[in-house]
Amino acid sequence: MITTIVLVKAEPRLIPQCARKLAGIDGVTDVYSVSGEWDLVVLVKVPQYEDIAKIVTEEFPKVPGLQRTTTLTAFKAYSKADLEQAWDIGVE
Repeated sequence: MITTIVLVKAEPRLIPQCARKLAGIDGVTDVYSVSGEWDLVVLVKVPQYEDIAKIVTEEFPKVPGLQRTTTLTAFKAYSKADLEQAWDIGVE
């Protein structure tokens, strides 16, 4: 499974509507409203790289209020659970 993080800048008054529409797109697993430079963080999980292109370039532009995106595709995931599991099997 390929995980992509999409940072979204949205029209301020349409942020909630934009978030709901993004959350309804196939492949989108989570949408977070955040503080800072970006308004929303969207997690996309798909089986193929081509699916990312389709979602980000074809589906995202249909969302009302969306102004700009930056797409970050994950190469490797690191989590506390992964680290704990590695210690359990003796990996250093």
